[in-house]
Amino acid sequence: MKSHEGLVRLKLFQVKEKRRQLGQLDLMMGEFERMAAELDAQITSEETKAGITDTTHFAYPTFAKAARQRRDNLFVSIRDLKNQKDEAEAALVESEKELAKAEALEQRDGKPREAEEAVVPDRRAMIG
Repeated sequence: MKSHEGLVRLKLFQVKEKRRQLGQLDLMMGEFERMAAELDAQITSEETKAGITDTTHFAYPTFAKAARQRRDNLFVSIRDLKNQKDEAEAALVESEKELAKAEALEQRDGKPREAEEAVVPDRRAMIG
């Protein structure tokens, strides 16, 4: 039936979209971690120049205070992105189950999909 073919294509699209979202979340987390590491290096440099590492000292460098705040904000963002990634992984698993059901339904009706099966890479290869 045509309706099963359309359903399978829809589920396949949803799986691909969820994988793309996971990839983007990974990229964003990596970028934020890189930025936080750069801020750490800048903080250390400023503290070394000033000779003051106590953040409560009245002469603690203003730039270092601001960089610490930015770095802390990045860590909060990374934590939020990890939560989003966990939710996205759960949604991907659910989408893959729905795709498998739709494919089984299509095969039961006698219309195998050998052409598009090769296009979908293994989920474990995408998530690292």
